[in-house]
Amino acid sequence: MAADGTVEAWGRSPDNPVGGWYGLRNGYLGRSGMYLPPLLEELGLAEVTHDARNNRMRAR
Repeated sequence: MAADGTVEAWGRSPDNPVGGWYGLRNGYLGRSGMYLPPLLEELGLAEVTHDARNNRMRAR
């Protein structure tokens, strides 16, 4: 279970725009670094660099 107030908890919350899909399938647990940054970028909540390696994310 994700701690309250974390990005992972937000991803699982039914209150987020996509309805809490994150972590519902086997193998997605703990992979917020791969699945949530593109979603947050699309929603306009974060800026993500698109380098070949070591991308960074910053909240808007």
